[in-house]
Amino acid sequence: MIAQLTIGFTATVWVANAKVAWHFISLPTDESEKIRFFSGARANAWGSVRVDAKIGKTRWKTSLFPDSKAGAYLLPLKSAVRKIEKISAGDSIAITLIVST
Repeated sequence: MIAQLTIGFTATVWVANAKVAWHFISLPTDESEKIRFFSGARANAWGSVRVDAKIGKTRWKTSLFPDSKAGAYLLPLKSAVRKIEKISAGDSIAITLIVST
């Protein structure tokens, strides 16, 4: 049997300070703690966790990456998703994540 953790939250899109405009969402720390506990030893060597993500009508498979400074996970937003859902930096959006074992 596959166990799943479903988390929903609203967060603001931000752009990393880099040569390439990477867009991210920082997960709330309480939701990050739930994911960290649920995924446990299943996280890969860099601490990333595979998830199914949903914003609006768009669903995709991706990974969350740990942000040790914030003590939370980061969700990268690829350009295809931003384009379909008309998302820009500074937008506040609703997200659903599913973590499976």
